[in-house]
Amino acid sequence: MSTTSTMPRPLSRERGRPREFELDTALDQAILYFREHGYNGVSIADLSLALKLSAGSIYKAFHSKHALFTAALDRYMALRGAKLAEITSSSASGREKLHRLLGFYAESSHAAEGRYGCLVIVGAVELASTDQAIAQKVTNALKLNERRLKQIIQQGQQDGSIAKAVDPTTTAKLMLALVQGMRVLGKTGQKRDAMMAVVDTAMKLLD
Repeated sequence: MSTTSTMPRPLSRERGRPREFELDTALDQAILYFREHGYNGVSIADLSLALKLSAGSIYKAFHSKHALFTAALDRYMALRGAKLAEITSSSASGREKLHRLLGFYAESSHAAEGRYGCLVIVGAVELASTDQAIAQKVTNALKLNERRLKQIIQQGQQDGSIAKAVDPTTTAKLMLALVQGMRVLGKTGQKRDAMMAVVDTAMKLLD
């Protein structure tokens, strides 16, 4: 019985392409570059240097800077979503899940990782007002995060770890604003202790 490999395959070599490269590796490098430098101020020449690929290779694989950004955004959201799903699928109480989730954002919002910033925010700030496709992706990502937060809060109320008086809908939106704000602050250079203190203060809203 033959089996199909689940390992990602490199792009095949084509005429005019100077080298092979693996798509996910290229996308991971593009994610970092777009996170750090944004979209509008980045050229294909910049990406060529960052990804260590020729401009021709990038165009053949992704066709345009916009298509490369879209693919990078999709991969970024999938990877982050998998991590958040791992946190929320644990057997911990709702309160502990929320603490872990906020802690995850805090860890992403300081030092070098914080300075890279959030690719969803790049899409929201630079493209969402003029690009309907990117706007929809950003909207969907934020709605998913808000829904996840609300479900965690509701679980905490059911298991007794979060006060019944807390409004799940409003508090979820507040927490969403908090975590996205933390990612913006991270671009300015923040210390871990400061970000974790924000988490501790936010958790007091659940009492």
